[in-house]
Amino acid sequence: MNARSLHPLAWWLWALALGAAALRTTNPFLLGLLVAVAWLVVAARRPQAPWARSFGSFVKLGVAVVVVRLLLQALFGLRLPGHVLFTLPSMHLPDWAAGVTLGGPVTSEAMAAAFRDGLQLAALLACVGAANSLASPYRLLRSMPAVLYELGVVVTVALSFAPQAALSAQRVRDARRLRGRPHRGLAGLRGLAVPVLETALERSLQLAASMDSRGYGRRAAVLDRRRRLTQAA
Repeated sequence: MNARSLHPLAWWLWALALGAAALRTTNPFLLGLLVAVAWLVVAARRPQAPWARSFGSFVKLGVAVVVVRLLLQALFGLRLPGHVLFTLPSMHLPDWAAGVTLGGPVTSEAMAAAFRDGLQLAALLACVGAANSLASPYRLLRSMPAVLYELGVVVTVALSFAPQAALSAQRVRDARRLRGRPHRGLAGLRGLAVPVLETALERSLQLAASMDSRGYGRRAAVLDRRRRLTQAA
């Protein structure tokens, strides 16, 4: 699809608007619609670029957040009254841990509330992932004022880390598959974590260093008044 390329700030504003809508509701149907909208827009407007493959990683992270939220509720959450699904072995905690429980009866109402909270955070992650897949980090950085030098370097590392991590994960997974090593499940995750994080962070720092060597953020031609005004903003 040869769609007109939008400004990266427009994509980030759109994603932030979706995220704001996700923060205002815990209705699973509405949250599912927001995730579906983000998914459809990414599928239709995602460019053919390495950094555009990070949306799936954010969705998987959101699913993991929901699962962890349910596990935490079952183990340590408040015991809300309602229909008991199952009962875990419990133990008494000291007085300084008031409000925290360990084990006990797990009700459907408590699990439903935990699921809604986790789904809300997962929808927010999907919105951020959509912005990372649709907005070019390089075009976004070029649109920043030159006086924001330090902030520009920080944004470079932050915005390029997630896309580079997704690209590195695919490369490491392909290499492990060609070597006959596990590339799925927990065994594959153990072999992916360290090289993926190391490679993604190294490439982000290389991008920041290349911007520094090319004079990004130079202040010689910027008036003092404009510099102070922009830094204050």
